[in-house]
Amino acid sequence: MTEPLSAPESEQPLSPSGCTVGTHASIAGQVQGVSFRAAAKTEADDLGLVGWVRNTESGNVELLVGGAGPAVDSLLRWAEDGPESAQVSEVTQREASSEELASLPRSGFEIRR
Repeated sequence: MTEPLSAPESEQPLSPSGCTVGTHASIAGQVQGVSFRAAAKTEADDLGLVGWVRNTESGNVELLVGGAGPAVDSLLRWAEDGPESAQVSEVTQREASSEELASLPRSGFEIRR
């Protein structure tokens, strides 16, 4: 009897939502009041990602995103420019913690207030 094929360890789900990659990012610049969150949600939805985006008190936009590695990378590349009306000065990112991964929505991408 043959063993069933499984995905390589790097592609095993990391969270209940089935994500293989999770990233937390902070986007600085003129990113509030320019529809950044709505545009990020549209991009994330188009890429099939889960997570959330919100404004911070410091004037940045913060996002937590999970999904397949190439799709997450695509959203992070998009965030370097954001929507046309945004002026992004910096995107800092780090691997999401296990607690953050566990808190991801099971499906969909949310705009949080």
